[in-house]
Amino acid sequence: MKPVFVSDLQADQSVTTFFLVCAKEVRATREGKCYLRLELGDRTGTIEARMWSGFEGDAVSFDRDDFIKVQARVESYRNRLQVTIDKVRRAEDSEVDASDYFPHTGEDVDQLYAKLLEVVASIGDPWLRRLLDAVVRDPDLVSRLKRAPAAKIMHHAYLGGLLEHMMSLCGLCRVVAGHYPETDTDLLLTGAILHDLGKVDELYYERSFGYTDQGQMLGHILIEYERIAKKIDAIDGFPPNLKILVQHMILSHHGQYEFGSPKLPMFREALMLHYLDDLDSKMGAVRASLASDKGEGNWTAWNSALDRRFLRVNLFRGAEETEAADVPAQAAMDRPRTSSEKD
Repeated sequence: MKPVFVSDLQADQSVTTFFLVCAKEVRATREGKCYLRLELGDRTGTIEARMWSGFEGDAVSFDRDDFIKVQARVESYRNRLQVTIDKVRRAEDSEVDASDYFPHTGEDVDQLYAKLLEVVASIGDPWLRRLLDAVVRDPDLVSRLKRAPAAKIMHHAYLGGLLEHMMSLCGLCRVVAGHYPETDTDLLLTGAILHDLGKVDELYYERSFGYTDQGQMLGHILIEYERIAKKIDAIDGFPPNLKILVQHMILSHHGQYEFGSPKLPMFREALMLHYLDDLDSKMGAVRASLASDKGEGNWTAWNSALDRRFLRVNLFRGAEETEAADVPAQAAMDRPRTSSEKD
């Protein structure tokens, strides 16, 4: 295990440790002085780093997605930690344990995939079942689906996160559809399975997480829209109006224009998909904040995705529950004793 993780870093700390290079570029200050800017990471997070001098020779020895060993100082700048590097060198793969660097779902991805196949098999509509079966069994897709994150930062941002998010959303859809019996459950589950499928191509996740050229220029909504359209067109006799419904769910699942949605949800299941997807995404982000050791007292560190801190309710109620536990004991001491107890 590596000696120091990103989550361990504190201001005014000197460290010698290994990191994964998530981004690398040479920049210039306003005065024209060049410096090396890096984004360094491990499985606990990322941090920005700078090397102000002596980097010209060292910088060419490594690139993005390489492991490096640094001797550095941790500083606080505008209330954010960053690293100033004094020495750096490329590290060999044999010097590091890959599990220290790549965040991964805690679920078994093969079991998640098996559950996905069960959901597909449960779909009653034969056209939707044929479409989903063609998608989730596509040999070009399966290995990437098991590995892809659901996002770079916002939620389920770890290997296997997309499949975990997909199955969590399917579970939500079934619960809510049971509450609203007028729901077309087959259609809603189809949207849950297909809505983020373009992220297997939008995101780069070989080591660090980022956006592919295709992802930068098109985005996952358009990528998956085109993929699903081709799958539908390959099914002879697929009902044209059903195709429109499926395509609309893909196009509208972000819910609002300002969130990158080309269309607003315009039928019941499309609206339900948007809100359930939004809920699962936000709960994933909250879970990540609460799982982190960062923060002060009863509060997590600032969650930039949700623009707030979160209260650790178990700690907040801890003192209250301790006091409550003492009440019965005190009450027993204060109550009058019976004659038998006096004897």
